[in-house]
Amino acid sequence: MKYYLIAGEASGDLHGSNLMKGLLAEDPQAEFRFWGGDRMAEVGGHENLRKHYKEASFMGFWEVFKNLRTIFSQLSECKKDIRAFQPDVVILIDYAGFNLKIAKFAKAIGIPTYFYIAPKVWAWKEGRVKKIKEYVDKLFIIFPFEIDYFRKWGIEGIYCGNPLMDSIAERKQQLTTARQFKQDNGLDDRPIIALLAGSRKHEIDYNFPFMIELSGHFPEYQFVVAGVSWLDKGVYEKYSAGSGVRFLQDKTYELLAHSQAAVVTSGTATLETALLNVPEFVCFWYSWFSYTVAKAFIKVKYISLVNLVMDREVVKELIQKDMNMENAVRELKAVLPGGSKHEKLMADYAELRQAIGDPGASERVGAKMVELLKENRK
Repeated sequence: MKYYLIAGEASGDLHGSNLMKGLLAEDPQAEFRFWGGDRMAEVGGHENLRKHYKEASFMGFWEVFKNLRTIFSQLSECKKDIRAFQPDVVILIDYAGFNLKIAKFAKAIGIPTYFYIAPKVWAWKEGRVKKIKEYVDKLFIIFPFEIDYFRKWGIEGIYCGNPLMDSIAERKQQLTTARQFKQDNGLDDRPIIALLAGSRKHEIDYNFPFMIELSGHFPEYQFVVAGVSWLDKGVYEKYSAGSGVRFLQDKTYELLAHSQAAVVTSGTATLETALLNVPEFVCFWYSWFSYTVAKAFIKVKYISLVNLVMDREVVKELIQKDMNMENAVRELKAVLPGGSKHEKLMADYAELRQAIGDPGASERVGAKMVELLKENRK
């Protein structure tokens, strides 16, 4: 069968590549065409990559606004390519703003639409639920709490586990020893505390300086920030110069795997850290205006996916005024091995992993998609 996949971010490229492996396991003759990145190209063939996410990923209101002409042009290009390819299914991976428009188009021309990694409508932009119900034939979800959420809207989400478990399992096989990791990356012998300051410049601007100040209270540890390749190293170094905080790029899993604890801004990184069994707490600061606006629209109790999945506070969230040095020092001491919260945190993490499910989600989703398509053909 023929599959057209669309991913618009690095995480979607990763999960899309694993999903393609799952599809191939059930349908060895699968033909792919896709928007994504290098990881998807490694599975589906570089010649079948129609647009790299680096050309199509626009985040934030202003960036979207000033690139509207490009976005509309890309939507037109994508629709034309789908018509030409005539796939058996269009698989949309996260990237809701773009992908829901493609879902409407595919539905109109009679191509089944599967949405993999549901838009986080339970957090904000809940109005998108109506579009999902109208334009998406099958919704594949990655958090167990989403089952009840979408069911109340009359949508039966399909839950086969979380693809993060697959990514983690794959990377764990490639890990070196802690000693080798430190040697390879020019680190000293002190235990490591990881700093995950966010994946966008404004997150780093607001939170990384605080993390650097925190590092000065723990001289017996070495603090290492997990950098991302789409941001220039200088974004980090203008704050870390002279502090002793080290920088590693695109080695987040490896860094976490060899860390004693982590200080995390928010987002998916909170869940990745917990699934790797690394003690953490969350610190998040934003401009007063942006935070006030966000608070008015965002409907969830927590900003950490760990707490959202567990529906209670597992990891401490220091947000805005609570993000002060006294609280941060106390919390880091508490979660480190031997600290007052460490054992309880490890027990909660075990419960979290049980709730999320075992590795193999990508294979299970791929198998389910092929099964549904075969049934549809009959």
